[in-house]
Amino acid sequence: MTNPSPRRARPATTRRPQGRRKRRSTNPVRSIAALAVVLAILAGLGWGGYKVWKTVDPFDTVEPEGCRVTVSGQSYDLDLEQSQNAAIITAESIRRGLPAHAATIALATAMQESKLRNIDYGDRDSLGLFQQRPSQGWGSPKQVMDPWYSSGKFYEELVKFGNWKDISVNDAAQQVQRSGYPEAYRQHEALAEAWASALTGHSPSALSCINRSSETTTIAKLTQTARKGLADTITIQTTGPTVTFTATNPVSTRAAVALTMASTDLGPIDRATVATTSWNADRDHFASWTAASGPSASPAANGTGRVTGTVTAHS
Repeated sequence: MTNPSPRRARPATTRRPQGRRKRRSTNPVRSIAALAVVLAILAGLGWGGYKVWKTVDPFDTVEPEGCRVTVSGQSYDLDLEQSQNAAIITAESIRRGLPAHAATIALATAMQESKLRNIDYGDRDSLGLFQQRPSQGWGSPKQVMDPWYSSGKFYEELVKFGNWKDISVNDAAQQVQRSGYPEAYRQHEALAEAWASALTGHSPSALSCINRSSETTTIAKLTQTARKGLADTITIQTTGPTVTFTATNPVSTRAAVALTMASTDLGPIDRATVATTSWNADRDHFASWTAASGPSASPAANGTGRVTGTVTAHS
C-alpha cells in the first residue's frame, strides 16, 4: 500500500481590520423642520377632509322619485306612475261612497295583478290595472285600459259579495279575481291599507312626494282626480298655480289634498297645506309635514266649522 501523501496546509487568510462606519450626524434643527412640514401637510389634509365631510355627508342619501306613505311608523313607497294609479283607484271608491276598506282591497289586487301599472298585456287577453279579460265580460279592451272604468268594474263585482267587509283583504280580492294563486294578494295588504288610509283622508300628514322633473303642469290637471272623486263633498277654487279645497269634514279636505299630491306624476308640486299643517317639497328627501301648536291649530278656530286645504303646483 502506498502511504497517502500529507495534505497541504492552507495558507491562513488574513482579514483586513475593519474600521468603524462613520454615523451620519443628525441635525436636530433639520429633523424638527421636517417633522413640522409633515404635520402641516397632515393638518391641511385633515381640515380639507373635514370641510368636504361638512359639505357632502356621505351618509346623506338622495331618495328616489315617488311618493311615500308613513302610518304608525311604517313607510310604504310607490313610484310616481304607481302613485297616480293608486289615487285614481281610491278616488273611484270615494266617488261610489265606499269605505276605505274597499280601496284597500282594490289596491292590493292591482298591486298583485299589475304592480299598479296600466299595462296593455297579460295572461291570455288580460289587460290593465286589474288584468281584466274582455273575453270574460269585463268590457272592451279600450274600456279595461281606462283606469277609472277598470276600477269601477272591480268595485261593482266586489260589492256583489255580501261578506266582502267581513273577510280578509286577500279573500275578498280572490272572490273577485278568481286567481290561480289564491293567497297572492295577502303580501300587499299592509301597503294597500296604508295607502288607502292616507288617500281617503283618514291618516293625516301621511303622504310625501318627490318629483324632480323640470316640466310643469297646470293645477287644473293635477286636481282632475280629486275633482272627480270628491265633487259632491268639497268646494274647489283655483287661483294661479294654487288650488283651495274647502269642506265641513276634515277627512274630505285631507283626501282632496292627498289625491292631488299623489297625482304629481303629471307635474311637480311645491307645497301643500291642510288647516294649520303644511308641507314643502324637498327635491332630495321625503319632506315631513309640520304643524302649528296652540289654540290656533284647531281646524275650526275661525268659527266657520269649515276646513281648508291647498296645493300649489310648481311653476
